[in-house]
Amino acid sequence: MAKPLLGHRSMEDDPSITPAASRTIGVLGSGDFARSLAIRLVCSGFKVVVGSRNPKRKAGLFPSAAEVTFQAEAVKKTDVIFVAVFREHYSTLCDLADVLVGKILVDVSNNIEINHHKESNAEYLASLFPACTVVKGFNVVSAWTLQSGARDGNKQVLICSNNQEAKRTIAEIAQVMGFTPVDMGCMSSAREIENIPLHLLPAWKIPIFLALGLFLCFFTYNLIRQVIHPYIREQKNKLYKIPIEVVNTTLPCVAYVMLSLVYLPGVLAACSQLYYGTKYRRFPDWLDQWLQHRKQIGLLSFFCAALHAMYSLCLPMRRSHRYQLIETAVKQAVEKKMNIWVEEEVWRMEIYISVGIIALGLLSLLAITSLPSIANSLNWREFSFIQSTLGFIALVISTLHTLTYGWSRAFDENQYKFYLPPTYTLTLLVPCTVILAKVIFSLPCIQQRLLRIRRGWEKGRYVKFVLPSATGEYSSGETSSNV
Repeated sequence: MAKPLLGHRSMEDDPSITPAASRTIGVLGSGDFARSLAIRLVCSGFKVVVGSRNPKRKAGLFPSAAEVTFQAEAVKKTDVIFVAVFREHYSTLCDLADVLVGKILVDVSNNIEINHHKESNAEYLASLFPACTVVKGFNVVSAWTLQSGARDGNKQVLICSNNQEAKRTIAEIAQVMGFTPVDMGCMSSAREIENIPLHLLPAWKIPIFLALGLFLCFFTYNLIRQVIHPYIREQKNKLYKIPIEVVNTTLPCVAYVMLSLVYLPGVLAACSQLYYGTKYRRFPDWLDQWLQHRKQIGLLSFFCAALHAMYSLCLPMRRSHRYQLIETAVKQAVEKKMNIWVEEEVWRMEIYISVGIIALGLLSLLAITSLPSIANSLNWREFSFIQSTLGFIALVISTLHTLTYGWSRAFDENQYKFYLPPTYTLTLLVPCTVILAKVIFSLPCIQQRLLRIRRGWEKGRYVKFVLPSATGEYSSGETSSNV
């Protein structure tokens, strides 16, 4: 929902808005949303009159404090009416056209599909009742949020109308109900507002496709190395490895690369600013989109890392693992090997697991602080320290985790199946590039220049200066700021 709110003015801090006085609010409809709306209005101190075509049958569904009567009677008793009926049933209200004159109608409806009709529901309602003032609002708030209160759901209520006074009235009601009214402009914005609840994770599409693409690539690569190679070269059936081992080898690769992709756009943005010598030059659209999706990419990285941890814990539970342990024990007994302790392997695994746990803990901290409820409790410096500094430390520790796993395997020719290098060596490319760039940017000469640029300094900008002349008078001139 963040995208449509950009550029619009929140009415929360508007001093001209005062809490609404106790008034009677009408609700037309008897569905789930109408019932939740009535409950919330009653709990907020309003008198509620519900208009229904079957008041006797529907009365038990509403709180006892709400009056349930016929639609015409409900309309006569109030000036603000919430129209909680579907668009196709708007025509059934035409019989109330005479008593609706001068009333404020709040359209809370949504469509089944995006842009399902040529005009928005609110505009269609306004065309049916030209003598009324129509306000679009409360359609992005769910029935569950209305019943549970604003603390358990999205607090923003998007409002639009061609009548400023009507918008102000609905904003007052929304504030008394515990929500934050947001002025979205005139009635032409209703179409955009009605499309918001129909979007399915709009900010997550690109990160999800990116994660799926990486997973497919690494999964195929690991499948070739772990399953196809032993089948072709040794005629061994390793298909049983696909559900657990191949997936568990793929997940950390995706998590590691996705984490590095969180910080790579920042490196590219810094390179762009250093190259052009200004922070006012617009980034390319692809880089701008990349920067905006860093939160989602980071959360998907944490998700893959958490799955990797759970898969790793389940490895000893597999029947194939038990068979392999028994087979190894039998071979050692036959060969009369009494001591199989390998000090190097013991230390490698101890360090590998310990560093992995630390990396997962830092990723958990990053994921938790990305939640709005936690992020809002932090100031900007605290949030930046956790997301930027600790995030980069998590990337470094993840790199140590990967290097410890590899140890000396990168130099073992047996690890190159079909001449393909081990998977972890491929995952190191992007993270090591990011870490190297971060180290270079931390050099004083580059860091100071980048800091000046981000504070407004521009390469090639001319500044005025004043010099004394030979006669003692001052004359003005100009020079380049990068001299």
